[in-house]
Amino acid sequence: MSDGSLDLDDFTDRIERPLGSVRRDAEERRERTGLPPGALGRLDEIAEWLSAAQGQVPVRPVERPRMLLFAGDHGVASLGVSGQPVDGARELVRAALDGQSPSALLAGHQGVPVRVVDLSVDCPAEELPAEVTRHRVRRSSGRLDIEDSLSAEEAERAFRAGMAVADEEADAGTDLVVLGDLSVGGTTAAGTLVAALCGTDASVVTGRGGGGLDDLAWMRKCAAIRDGLRRARPVLGDQLRLLATVAGADLTAMTGFLLQSAVRRTPVILDGVVSAACALVAQRIAFRGPDWWLVGQASGEPAQAKALDRLTLEPLLDHGVTVGQGLGSLLSLPLVVSASRLAAELPVREPESASDPVSDLDAT
Repeated sequence: MSDGSLDLDDFTDRIERPLGSVRRDAEERRERTGLPPGALGRLDEIAEWLSAAQGQVPVRPVERPRMLLFAGDHGVASLGVSGQPVDGARELVRAALDGQSPSALLAGHQGVPVRVVDLSVDCPAEELPAEVTRHRVRRSSGRLDIEDSLSAEEAERAFRAGMAVADEEADAGTDLVVLGDLSVGGTTAAGTLVAALCGTDASVVTGRGGGGLDDLAWMRKCAAIRDGLRRARPVLGDQLRLLATVAGADLTAMTGFLLQSAVRRTPVILDGVVSAACALVAQRIAFRGPDWWLVGQASGEPAQAKALDRLTLEPLLDHGVTVGQGLGSLLSLPLVVSASRLAAELPVREPESASDPVSDLDAT
């Protein structure tokens, strides 16, 4: 990509797997703690994953995590497919910035800085801080059921914006990203992507969303995904065009962010169905991408379950949290931090030498 052109095929070569040899060294070090195998459950798995991502043993404890929320409105929300008010992403953004949303409140208690990136919030840019809107591509998106969400040029801009955010975080020393979204209509876009990529019908992936849709709203959402799916299937071979067709700027940017974070070796905790759908698109672009991601929680959305099955990723938690907004990924952060600290600080026995000179002397 050095010539300025955006060639998604480049990611296949640029994304390397976390170091398998380091992971084996981490496993060997864990065996020398004296704890019985399996005593720490998934904490061992998480710590070994982090060691491989960092390329070092013992693992470096997570000290500079950041919560990153991609924000945008979706035109499809005008069909009544969301429990949030139409064009309501602005209020979600304001609550996050003011520390009043569930995820922002918990992030504050955990000492985790929150960054909001507006890609397509439907309000005048001057109503939000400049550092939030500087990557904005447009206001809202096209209705995915009848028109493209983005133009080709807008899709490339959004994808590049996500890549730029990944570079900014890596350059700032962020050692773990807690990912989430602030969107209205985003789960409809996500469901359309998952259905298209998994080859399933709309009804299989249509959930109730964070707002707990009633039956009538669920049927409207299912119909919107069905119509979006008809438009998405013909462009499945071109991932950037697929994103332009049904994803919107926030999901497109999140996909670019996930891939560039993997290039920069920055581990990411995924949240709910939106980040899972973006991860599924990213996997299509670069098959090694999922090696750099954990999944914070099972959201209960059927599209998330479908995507995670295809990604072969297992959520760390399952508490029935449906609010989205990065809360599920944030709830899992203490688990990941604990795993890194235990692996780094538990005392280990030094390996025994191949030959004990005292024993050899006694044998004579």
